[in-house]
Amino acid sequence: MKLVMIKYNAGNTRSLQYALRRLGVEPLITDDAEEILSADKIIFPGVGEASSAMKYLRSKQLDQVITQVKQPFLGICLGMQLMCTHSDENDTACLGIFESTVKLFKANDPSLKIPQIGWNTIGNLKSNLFNGIAENSHCYFVHSYYAHLGDHTIATTDYCSPYSAALHRDNFYGVQFHPEKSALVGEKIIENFINEDLLCR
Repeated sequence: MKLVMIKYNAGNTRSLQYALRRLGVEPLITDDAEEILSADKIIFPGVGEASSAMKYLRSKQLDQVITQVKQPFLGICLGMQLMCTHSDENDTACLGIFESTVKLFKANDPSLKIPQIGWNTIGNLKSNLFNGIAENSHCYFVHSYYAHLGDHTIATTDYCSPYSAALHRDNFYGVQFHPEKSALVGEKIIENFINEDLLCR
């Protein structure tokens, strides 16, 4: 299996690479359109800032490439947010795969710090991406912006207010948390993405 991780100057590629290697997969990290389009599965990682990430994608025409892919495609953290229509982070137009907008957390409770950093539960799981994952399992989050709930939501969590922990449309999946940092739960989610015959409706 050829698994590609899209390179676009966003962080967390090394920890994700290690997680994939533990599952017996050596990913190809590239921003080459032909390599991406010829992959069996694609991961779109990311830690960073929305507008600079989109600027890089557009400079390489990867924004057009990503929306063309037919293979199972998984966006992580910023990667998922960039798959939405718009991010309030520097008023950024995004890829428009998911009909969801990305907003900045507003904490009404002073005990809730922004960014959210740490473990939180995921629930209302609605996809075979979560096969073998129990409701209210804990995953690791690091983010200040979130995607609102909508028709493409396949998992939810709550911090300041309920929001989308994961999204799905056709062959595209996105998770707000970091599966590569989420212990056995995250490893199982990555394994599902690698091994499951994910539905591409």
